[in-house]
Amino acid sequence: MDQFISFALQPEVFLVWTSLAKTLALLGIILGFVSYTVYAERKVCAFIQDRVGPNRVGIPLTLLGMKKDLPFLGLGQPIADALKLLLKENFIPASVNKFYYYIAPKLTMIPPILVLAVLPFGSSLFGVPMVIANINIGVLYVFAVSSLGVYGIVLAGWSSNSKYPFLGGIRSTSQMISYELALGLSVIPVFLLCGTLNLSEIVLWQRENGWMVAPGWFKGLTIDQVLHPEAWVAAFQAGFSWQRFWIWIPMLISFVVFFIAMFAETNRLPFDLPEAEQELVGGYHTEYSGMGFALFFLGEYAAMIAGSGVIVTLFFGGWTLPFVPDGSSPSFFHLAFVPGWLASLIWGLVNIGVFFGKVSVLLFVFIWVRWTLPRFRYDQLMKLGWYFFFELALVNIFITALVLAYVK
Repeated sequence: MDQFISFALQPEVFLVWTSLAKTLALLGIILGFVSYTVYAERKVCAFIQDRVGPNRVGIPLTLLGMKKDLPFLGLGQPIADALKLLLKENFIPASVNKFYYYIAPKLTMIPPILVLAVLPFGSSLFGVPMVIANINIGVLYVFAVSSLGVYGIVLAGWSSNSKYPFLGGIRSTSQMISYELALGLSVIPVFLLCGTLNLSEIVLWQRENGWMVAPGWFKGLTIDQVLHPEAWVAAFQAGFSWQRFWIWIPMLISFVVFFIAMFAETNRLPFDLPEAEQELVGGYHTEYSGMGFALFFLGEYAAMIAGSGVIVTLFFGGWTLPFVPDGSSPSFFHLAFVPGWLASLIWGLVNIGVFFGKVSVLLFVFIWVRWTLPRFRYDQLMKLGWYFFFELALVNIFITALVLAYVK
């Protein structure tokens, strides 16, 4: 046993099994997130449209011999939907190009999952950083991998040998080209300010200096100080400065451009023109059924989660909390009476919960926008990408450079 433990604690072996454990845990969380994001979308949509939404499928007590199932707010609906799609016949039309038709849904689902590998979704647990791959070019990796998702859509449209899916694939290509430029240029000010492409280091920079979307950073408050108003005034005076305010302006522009471009990147309303049911029946996935359609469906929601995670990491401080003295200290919660390892574990879990809590808020915004805004016309989409966002993101880089030169 001692030999096994010493072998498992060797640096190379420790890295392998901890990375595998983090991968399996994160994959399980994300697949659950994807399923219940669909449930949340249906409930939010029903609330906006003054309907009830899923409220029947819950705990199947009748399988245990009881007379009635427990609805439980319809929380069993995603499980029922998953079983239905797994058991549904995967019909393949005779006219399709079968190889590309088969791999297209996989190419759509895999890139968002790969993006999650470089996102720091927590501080650490038992000294292990909560990021699967802490690479120095994390942001470049995100853009390189996320842009591959469009190939799945294009291949689906082309291989279906049908006019509506083909039009959806062509639309997706031009839409991706239009917004990838603005998306990439919008994060350059973040690099100029932080001086790194490493996502974990960007989060640590925001822990010390403030979130990118915050005009000031009020840190150093403990729970006791929060209860005294004079501590808030002192924290405001210490956390706000005109230098910070001038830096905040280009960061806010970067966030707005990046956030709106992410709607186009994930093919969500008001930029869901590759799908556009009223015009293209179902767009690129018109000819798909069963698990092929399910992978496209899940790929869209996985892309929403990955995009929200990138936004949280770059602009909302990742797993950090405001008003915490150093962003990671268990002493903020007065846990001195418990063992150090338990306090570290509790705070590590809090950090993970904070990250996914922020992601959940952004997912709600994605859903809210879908059911409240109309779809853009295709020419409006192109003009917005090429005539407005591209120029705005480019000018914002020069504004950031000038501000940083003035401040420093």
